[in-house]
Amino acid sequence: MVSDGASAPGRRHCSGLRLHMIRLDSISKQNGQQLLFIEASAALQKGEKAGLVGPNGAGKSTLFRMITGQDQPDEGQILVDRGVSIGFFSQDVGEMAGRSAVAEVMDGAGDVSTVAAELARLEAALADPEQADALDSLIERFGEVQARFEELGGYALEGRAREVLAGLGFAQEMMEGDVGALSGGWKMRVALARILLMRPDVMLLDEPSNHLDLESLIWLEQFLTGYDGALLMTSHDRAFMNRIINKVVEIDGGTLTSYSGDYEFYEGQRAMNERQQQAQFERQQAMLAKEIKFIERFKARASHASQVQSRVKKLEKIDRIEPPKRRQSVTFEFRAAPRSGDDVVNLKGVHKRYGSRVIYDGLDFLVRRRERCCVLGTNGAGKSTLLKLVTGATDPDAGMVSMGGSVKLGYFAQHAMELLDGDRTVFQSLEDAFPQANQGSLRALAGCFGFSGDEVEKKCRVLSGGEKARLVMAKMLYDPPNFLVLDEPTNHLDMATKEMLIAALAQYEGTMLFVSHDRHFLAALSNRVLELTPEGIHQYGGGYTEYVARTGQEAPGLRG
Repeated sequence: MVSDGASAPGRRHCSGLRLHMIRLDSISKQNGQQLLFIEASAALQKGEKAGLVGPNGAGKSTLFRMITGQDQPDEGQILVDRGVSIGFFSQDVGEMAGRSAVAEVMDGAGDVSTVAAELARLEAALADPEQADALDSLIERFGEVQARFEELGGYALEGRAREVLAGLGFAQEMMEGDVGALSGGWKMRVALARILLMRPDVMLLDEPSNHLDLESLIWLEQFLTGYDGALLMTSHDRAFMNRIINKVVEIDGGTLTSYSGDYEFYEGQRAMNERQQQAQFERQQAMLAKEIKFIERFKARASHASQVQSRVKKLEKIDRIEPPKRRQSVTFEFRAAPRSGDDVVNLKGVHKRYGSRVIYDGLDFLVRRRERCCVLGTNGAGKSTLLKLVTGATDPDAGMVSMGGSVKLGYFAQHAMELLDGDRTVFQSLEDAFPQANQGSLRALAGCFGFSGDEVEKKCRVLSGGEKARLVMAKMLYDPPNFLVLDEPTNHLDMATKEMLIAALAQYEGTMLFVSHDRHFLAALSNRVLELTPEGIHQYGGGYTEYVARTGQEAPGLRG
């Protein structure tokens, strides 16, 4: 979505405030019974790259909608500098069909796409014998429009559109094909490419790192680092956010608080602020207790009446310090996985092709007990195919895949979410899976994965993709297998849930084979790397951090 500061409803201009491209001025907003914002203020200045953070449901998406004029604050105002263009990427990409991915991306390029459309109409008119009488005026107009098209960089536009799509993982044939045939995840990449090609004055990006593989994520990171406009973004990927932003805007308890610095600085500053507030709170509580004790002791004595009254009045005037808000951080003690044999899975001479495309040609690969092997590879290199071969979800064309002794397999893939019974609630789904478990432990499990209070009564059919992923993960880890095969397990998980999952898996004593685009997850959990490249398969002892140090790259095909 693209909008301009001069026309969107529900906002006012702030001409003259050249530093503040966007200013939120004492805004309040209520959704049903929930107060999202209470007289909250913040500003986005020219050149700032800000991360918008806060727990799920705090109002991040609502804030984006208010800035773009799709929603309005109940009180206060949102001021957008006159003439500022805003590009907004959200997870709701709408319908796309009937043209190629390249054409769809170019259509979002602002003025130049309008000029391109007129140029195409004029070319058709010039070739139309029935319009021969108007030839002179058509030629004159064609020259004007062509000059404008050239001035806007129109002839370079298609090349830039293809460059952006390639950066986001599109092969040439995918760029040419009907965008309507793409999956939801690929359509999101098209929608993101539209905003990137446009290069508006301000980009609002709501979870742009979802649905991207590691290579595309790193390309996007580099693109946004070089972008000279203002940026406000959300992301559950801390490494991605940390490398791009120079400011954090936090939503917490209806207020907006700004911190200068990257995400790591924000975390440290927030922790220090909490410690200081806790110390102030405790000092005041000790003072209040002392005063109250004096009042209680002497309130019945006439000789101390004036002192008691003086202290009562003093207490009434004191501004009470609130204790710091405790971020809900839940941990769950997962049961120990049973021990497997030393050889967990062995692939020998495996061949696999799809049509004419050869994925594996004689693959040999052994996973041993307690290895945590992450699989890296460019788009289409066969990462998910390898996991499907290992789990038996697909068969090799030739060769052998054999599972070791006493191996209990757990496989997390995106299709697992489709197997949830839509008529059952979150809690019923957990009860169905673990009929012998007590309700307390199942509620604790649900809480760990973001289902607290009444959320456990949600029917599975109304859950978002992220909620379904969390429920499937919870079911798999409550009674853990000794061999976990995980295909993008952190998609949609917020930072708190991701940290809990990393902490739980760090204690896990089984074997792991996984694909992830989250570098924090890769670095924290891997102790072996399998890299799939066009030149062949490379194996590295040591985890992802050692891989980066040894190869000088964060992903295959990208030089760091």
